[in-house]
Amino acid sequence: MRAVSMDAPGQVSVTEREDPRVIEPTDAVVRLTASCICGSDLWPYRGVELADHLLMGHEYIGVVEEVGSEVLTVQPGDFVVGSFVISDGTCELCRSGYQSKCVNAEFVHGTIGTQAERARIPYADGTLVATPGQPDDDLIPSLLAASDVLGTGWFAADAAQAGPGNTVAVVGDGAVGLMGVLAARQMGAERIIAMSRHADR
Repeated sequence: MRAVSMDAPGQVSVTEREDPRVIEPTDAVVRLTASCICGSDLWPYRGVELADHLLMGHEYIGVVEEVGSEVLTVQPGDFVVGSFVISDGTCELCRSGYQSKCVNAEFVHGTIGTQAERARIPYADGTLVATPGQPDDDLIPSLLAASDVLGTGWFAADAAQAGPGNTVAVVGDGAVGLMGVLAARQMGAERIIAMSRHADR
């Protein structure tokens, strides 16, 4: 299958990789229908972080093709949104709402890579969420946002205890910051101040 690799800072290529398959009983194989580039991908691209044949992509959606024998929450044919961090969904940290710190956490970028035709997703029950049926095309960008930036912004607003009667300041108005604004509003914050160094925003 084709997949995107960052071979070195500033050097990105499309390569051939072996098709993924179920290895562990908690795995799923997903045929990826959309993936996007995240701002965090720019760190290795610019040479700030190590870039040595990294498998690219961690914001993704797709259709489940195969599942391991212990997967209970998704099945072949389900359209799913995948999290940018693998989590089992059952450990104490996951149950406390800190899935990105799961005892089995694995960052999808670099090791799995979802800028590809397919991906093997470990701990599918904790990492993938099925949508109710096949979404319309106009929902695809929103679902991609749910894969990473929406959850990150929501977590920040929740950690800040945004709620009725509160004033919330969001520092930075990139994708995560804007999701933080939306989350704070959804949580009922009375006043939301967005701060930015970009005058055009």
